[in-house]
This record gives sequence, structure tokens and C-alpha cells, in this order.
Amino acid sequence: MAKTLISELVLRDGHQSTIATRLRTEDMLPICPKLDDIGFWSVEAWGGATFDACVRFLKEDPWERLKKLRKALPNSRIQMLLRGQNLLGYRHYSDDVVRAFVSKSAANGIDVFRIFDAMNDLRNLRVSVEAVKKSGKHAEGCISYTTSPVHGIPQFVELARELEDMGCDTLCIKDMAGLLTPYATTELVKAMRAATNLPIHLHSHSTSGLSSMCFLKAVEAGATMLDTCNSSFGEGASHSSTESIVAALRGTEYDTGLDLAKIQELTAYFYEVRKKYWQFESAFTGVDTRVLINQVPGGMISNLSNQLKELGALDRINQVLAEIPRVREDLGFPPLVTPTSQIVGTQAVMNILTGARYKSVTNEVKNYLLGHYGKAPGNVNQQVKNLAVGDAEVVTCRPADLLDDEMGKLKSECEGLALQDEDVLTYAMFPDMAKTFLQERNANTLSVDPLLPKNAATPSAERYAPNEFKVTLHGETFHIKLTGSGHHGETHRPFYVSVDGISEEVVVETLNEVEVSGGSGTGKKKSAQLTESDRPRPAHQGCVVTAMPGTIVDVKVVVGDQVEAGDGVLVIEAMKMENEIQAPKSGVVISVHVKKGDSVAPDETLVEIQ
Repeated sequence: MAKTLISELVLRDGHQSTIATRLRTEDMLPICPKLDDIGFWSVEAWGGATFDACVRFLKEDPWERLKKLRKALPNSRIQMLLRGQNLLGYRHYSDDVVRAFVSKSAANGIDVFRIFDAMNDLRNLRVSVEAVKKSGKHAEGCISYTTSPVHGIPQFVELARELEDMGCDTLCIKDMAGLLTPYATTELVKAMRAATNLPIHLHSHSTSGLSSMCFLKAVEAGATMLDTCNSSFGEGASHSSTESIVAALRGTEYDTGLDLAKIQELTAYFYEVRKKYWQFESAFTGVDTRVLINQVPGGMISNLSNQLKELGALDRINQVLAEIPRVREDLGFPPLVTPTSQIVGTQAVMNILTGARYKSVTNEVKNYLLGHYGKAPGNVNQQVKNLAVGDAEVVTCRPADLLDDEMGKLKSECEGLALQDEDVLTYAMFPDMAKTFLQERNANTLSVDPLLPKNAATPSAERYAPNEFKVTLHGETFHIKLTGSGHHGETHRPFYVSVDGISEEVVVETLNEVEVSGGSGTGKKKSAQLTESDRPRPAHQGCVVTAMPGTIVDVKVVVGDQVEAGDGVLVIEAMKMENEIQAPKSGVVISVHVKKGDSVAPDETLVEIQ
């Protein structure tokens, strides 16, 4: 009988940590019979960022993915990562939404729910745990491990006791950034074993290069369950390789009992599959000991680098990584895991790209400071708090206690779009994005951008197309740098560029397609129509602008409105976070140049106030 149980993460956290969660269902299903035959304690295949990525990027129904995986893995426990009261979104949901989501997840195939809260505020886990138990499934209570002046083993042990009292079946130490050291692991596992009777499951990313040593110390100290990832998507920002851990424990009292030869068949398959996703490869897939300072979790680093690349600012990632711990300290040292990792990370990006700390503050940071995510572990920076939310009252109760039931309202809002209750829950997670997704799905017009062929790039190129170049037109030479891009539809796409240092937006309208043929220059002829944005450039103090390219999600004013300096006039989404843009002066709105859904770029006038 196996003494150490292994959870395989290749279908979820492995590709989330290495290729920005872009692995498609079509590349998962062919290997599932062999994956199902290995005998893993569980296969993590859903939750985390996969739900978002399915809808946002892959144009897949995440519920259909789950149903297909359930059918393809009949002998395996399918495990998901659930963010407690946040579910799989970026805000707290009412209790009836949480119960409905858990119930439908269980009915569609989830066996093990790993439940955590980014703040380790266990008030935000209770309803999820109760719902999982009611569904007859396995509830794994999770502790988000971190280090800071306000965190230590006594606090983590007390959390473990409370999770046991809550009715959890197992305990997970979630070391999402790879901060554990071998001897800290020993001390923590022993303390938790002494305080509780539940099996201990260790989850640790390899970013700092320490996870394998931590695993060995964990099993020696009494942990019986380990998270690993097939080596094809393992190590670095991901996890210790399954093959390596199985080999290390083989023949010992901690033997996993797994067949290494069978696992190698998985490795060969995924090794080839990963090549298809080269364009999403993170530059941060190896050991990066900076994580011991910046604490950026493995699941975030590949997405962060990809987002900065899309903004044309990948060269500033080191500045962002240095800013993240400063923002984290300002916010009272929250553990960096979704959604707090995105909240802190996006604010750090804005602090760097705008050239001034907290010049623009995201709505999520404001909500965090108001207690809408739970209680901050430490004291927040009062100067930042005053700047962001002034003297607004801070929530001290469980945030969800302030929420009315939402399911009825959500069903009403997506009536005509939702064909089943699962669609309503998708809409609940990401309303605007899901609305478009459901409309396209119902019209059978869903389409995902094709994966680029590897030979679309020259061997020495980091990008498949230049992002900085000079154009000579009618005798004049212009220096152009691509800073970002958006998506309007199948034929229209906005690009944000800098022309001789001045920001511009051009919209590319595809008139016919090009067949790429590997750099030989023999593709079909293509043409496109470029149209500059007709929004005026900022010319006076009353011009409202955005600091980052993004999408308008709400216009809060109309022409003729009287506003005060600091009033919110627009809400923009950038890097999955919403940011309220405020009036720079008091006055009357004399023009509005945007509408909901518009892509916008820096240095455009979006609203004018006189």
C-alpha cells in the first residue's frame, strides 16, 4: 500500500504556471486514459485560473471541459481549486451563489474541493466547506502560506485547528510562491500534526528551487500527500516533477507505489504538446530566487509576464517585481494568491507604468482597503488608505453577510442567454465577458485565435513580429513602437502604438487572410485598412485620460453632468482588474468620447470637463 499519496497537477496548475493557462481541452483528452490508469490520489484539472482562461482566451465552455474530463477520467478523483467566497471570480459572492456553484461543480464531476481564502480569513471558507460536505464530496481546507512580520507557525496552527473544527477532510499547506524552506517545513508539519488529526497535503511551487527538499522533509515529519506536476510542465514556477519525487521515494517507507514507466508515457505526450504553445511560454520558468523577496506565486508570474508583454512593457518587469513587496506591505502583508496576488500585482504595474505610486488606484485595492475581501493580516498604510478611500467606513463583519441573495437577479440579467444553470454561474463570475461568450456560443460563432506555427518566428527572434521599427512615408521617417493591442471582433483589432513618442491608436481591419508559411516570404498577399482613433489629444486640465491601455466597462457620466474633482467618471479593465478613472477637476461634462466596450489607449481624451 502506498505510504505517500500524489496529486498530479499537469492539467491545471502546471500549465497555469508555465504557459499562462492556455492548454486546450483538445490537448488534454487524448492522454486522459493513460493518466487515469496511473493511480494518482487525485488529478487537479479545474478551478484556479482555468475557468477565466476558458472563457476569456480559449472560447471554451469551462463546464463542458469538466464534463469531458469527468468522462475521460472515470477512475480518478478530479480536484479543483476554489477561492472560498470568491469562487473563481475576483469578488465575494452571496451565499446562495456559493452553494449553487459548489453543487453544480460536484454534479458535473468534481470530487475534491481545495478551498482557500487569500487573506486566510476563515469566515470566507465556511459556506463553501458546508456546501461541499452537503454534496457528499471531499473538502480540503487550505492555509495560504506566506512569510511576513505578522505571520508565523502559531497563526498557521490555529488556522489548522479551525479548519478541522469546520469539518474539513484534509488540510493543505498551500505554498503558492515556493517560500517554504526545508526546516521550516519540518517545523510547520510537525506542529500541525500535533494539533490536528487530519492528513496533511503539501503544495509547493519550485520557483525558489527548494520544493523537492521541502517535500522530503514534509513526509519525514508526517505529511502523507504531495502535489507534483509531470516534468513536461514541471519545475521552476511550476512544481517538483512527479517522476523525480516518485523516484526519490521509491523503495523507502514513503514509497508512492506509482509506476515510473507509465508516468514517462505521460511525459512524452505532454512534452510534444507543450511545443504548440511556444508563444505563451513565460520567460520565468526556471529557478528564480527573487521570489523569496517578491513572493510572486508560480501561477501569477507567467500571466504577469504575458500581460506586460501585451502592454509592450516586459522590459519593466524587474521594476514591477521590486514594487510588489512595497505594495504588499502598504496593504498589510496579505498572502499573494488569487485574488490578492492580482490586486497587489496590478497596482504595482500601475505604480510603475504611470510613473507615480498610487496616482491611479484600482477598484479592487479600494475594496480591499474597505474590508470587502476580509480582514487584512497586518496594519495597512494609512496614507495610502486615505488617498484611496478617504474616511469611508471599513467593513468588519464577514463581507458576504452584507450581500443579498443574487441567483434570482443573475438569472434575470442573463435571461435569453443562459441555457442552463451553469451558464448563469459563468455569467456570475465574469458578467461582461460571459455575456459576449454566451451570445457567440448560442450563435455558434465562437472562434479562438489559432496557435502560431513555431516557424512563424526566426530562430533568433523573441517575438513572431517586430514591435519597434521605423516607417518612411512621403520622405518622412517615423519611429513606431507597439505598446499593446486589443480585440474588437473577427476583422477589427485595435493596436496601441507610440509614434515619435506620441501615443496613437490604430484599428486594423482585415480585408483578406494571409497563410503564414514559415518565414520564407511565400505567404498569400494580404491587405489591411488602418484608421486612427478620432479621440482628441489631452489639451487642458479637464481632459480625462487612462494610464494604461484597456477596455471601458462602465461610463458613469453623460454630457451635462456636474462632477466634483475625484468623482468616478469611467471604469476601465486592464490586466483583469477594474480601475475607476476620476475627474481631474470640478465642473460640467461637455463631451464623452467613449462607450462601454471601447478599447482605449493612454493619452486619448475619454471625457472632457469644463
